[in-house]
Amino acid sequence: MDFAGLSAFPITPADAAGRVDTENLARLVDRLMVARVDSIGLLGSTGTYAYLAREERRRAVAAAAEALGGAVPLLVGVGALRTDGARALARDAAEAGADALLLAPVSYTPLTDAEVFEHFRTVAEATDLPLCIYNNPSTTHFTFGAELIARLAEVPGIAAVKMPAPAGDIAADVAKLRAAVPEGFAIGYSGDWVCAEALLAGADTWFSVVGGLLPEVALRLTRAAQAGDAAETRRLDARLAPLWALFRAHGGLRVMVAGAQLMGLTAHAAPRPILPLGPEATRAVAEALEQVRGIA
Repeated sequence: MDFAGLSAFPITPADAAGRVDTENLARLVDRLMVARVDSIGLLGSTGTYAYLAREERRRAVAAAAEALGGAVPLLVGVGALRTDGARALARDAAEAGADALLLAPVSYTPLTDAEVFEHFRTVAEATDLPLCIYNNPSTTHFTFGAELIARLAEVPGIAAVKMPAPAGDIAADVAKLRAAVPEGFAIGYSGDWVCAEALLAGADTWFSVVGGLLPEVALRLTRAAQAGDAAETRRLDARLAPLWALFRAHGGLRVMVAGAQLMGLTAHAAPRPILPLGPEATRAVAEALEQVRGIA
């Protein structure tokens, strides 16, 4: 896996007891494979990894890997509170067919840079798979600085970073990171509403929430950006703006689940205590999806 292009992150359908519906999951990843996304991000935040037991996470990886048959690289989230737990999840993912790992510094007690460095170094040693740093301060309450990312980029096996939307200029953020990390270390972003500009600024990867639901449109945007077609990239991004507004207002997971239900892709809800969107927000999701369907 080279961590480039569109990495699409689907939901993980599961029942109220947290048992993964592997048949439904296989159908979801199959449609991403048919769309020819560059990779699939399984068990990310949109994939509700933190709400699933270890065995269910392993079942999800095995089902996705079997459905894909090696046709599309599979990036699997292995975040856990404890380092030994994350190592065990990394080994499970590798044995079940993952091609790469995604690790967030999940914590209850706030972590220091030294603790995060050791956590990542230790998990990276658990398998031979490449590992992507997941910088997601909104959920982990830990923010990776460029210096820490640069140190981790020198650790064998750590090959990429998944960044959130920056507070400032996206092009400046990409440039700062590019100057800090070794050549060949992949830089990607996951705040969908800034990813068009991130790709145009030279980011390697769009770790995409919307790509897990609408892979064709996300892939068109990605290819336009990779070709340097700024006008087409921004045109497509503007048509997706209603979804970006919904993501920021309600969170990508709630919108993705509502969208998947509206499109007939799943009947499963998000895990409790997350509640479904109300009628007004659900109508707004339906309208945003209709606008995307009208993209020419």
